[in-house]
Amino acid sequence: MKKICFLFNHDQTHQIAHSLPIALQMAKSGVADVTLAVTSTMAEAEIRRLSGAALNGLKIVQLQTKSTVSQMLVRALDSLVPARKLLVYRDNLDFFRQFDALVVSEKSSLILKTRYGLEDIKFIHTRHGAGDRAIGFNAESAQFDLILVSGEKIRDRLICDAGVPPEKIRITGYAKFDIIVPEQKPLFPESDRRTILYNPHPSPHLSSWFKFGAEVLEQFYQSGRYNLIFAPHVMLFARPWTITIDRLSIAPAKKPPRRYNDAPHMLMDLGSPACTDMTYTNAADLYLGDVSSQVYEFLNRPRPCPCLFLDAHDTPWQGNPNYRHWATGPVETDASDIIGAVDAAFASQASFSDAQRAALEDSFSVTDVAASVRATAAIIDYLDQAIG
Repeated sequence: MKKICFLFNHDQTHQIAHSLPIALQMAKSGVADVTLAVTSTMAEAEIRRLSGAALNGLKIVQLQTKSTVSQMLVRALDSLVPARKLLVYRDNLDFFRQFDALVVSEKSSLILKTRYGLEDIKFIHTRHGAGDRAIGFNAESAQFDLILVSGEKIRDRLICDAGVPPEKIRITGYAKFDIIVPEQKPLFPESDRRTILYNPHPSPHLSSWFKFGAEVLEQFYQSGRYNLIFAPHVMLFARPWTITIDRLSIAPAKKPPRRYNDAPHMLMDLGSPACTDMTYTNAADLYLGDVSSQVYEFLNRPRPCPCLFLDAHDTPWQGNPNYRHWATGPVETDASDIIGAVDAAFASQASFSDAQRAALEDSFSVTDVAASVRATAAIIDYLDQAIG
């Protein structure tokens, strides 16, 4: 029986739901010996929360940085850059060597192959999100042995932009949709206002937050006409400074004023599990954001789905595949009247219905078989052929 490790190595929990349903299905079906490896107690807690009874005794191993040097570097650097995330690989090589395959939703794990020479392990990428950002289609993707993708859009761009051979790719649908989030109380009880989700990205060179965020929050606070959920990407406030490496940029992560927490029509969530488990995309009536892939999770619900995008960088986005989602709603380059822009987005939603439908069909492959079942079959079929 194949030994397969699902690794959850990130500073936050937003990538967990993109591979966890596959691990649970694989363990349930009994087709492989499955281990879950985590690098933080926060990740383990989120796995247990999302899994519930489905975890059913599945092995969870918590990996640590072991050497004195690694621990010193983590203490010195981890508040600025993800030092632990990278050092944990070097300190746990023997652990990884026991597996036939490593399933991950991010790319840092490739260091095990490229730097530490673990060539006998098959590296399988589930990706995270179905978004359009260029970093999702860079050359690193071609280093994986197998890539599971949610739809044709992702497959085609991996082939065209990242140079991934088509035979390395399987379309298996969006496994995150297989997660069943426990039913929750209404977010705004006894309110008949429509609810807006503001979901800015952390990357300073892409995000609307650093230029428009304070203005957006203050206008909703003063207006009171709409409920507002402020649930940015969980990495926006994870460190004192936001740093991105796809295009080097840095900005201070200054948190919003506390007075917003007391406003009855505003829900401020800077990083709870609800930010990543579709609680807010399911609850909102309009999506307000910039480049986060969560817009596709919002659009997936069978309802009118108004979107409004904030372009803080004068982006030449028309026809640019990195901004395909901006075709699903109006794009504003000025946030001076955000309430008026929201009103207009609601009024114009019907004119974007065709673009939304096309974007969804291209992003998510949907069949009668659950995505986690399709992904499990694809992984086992690949390993049977690759290693017997």
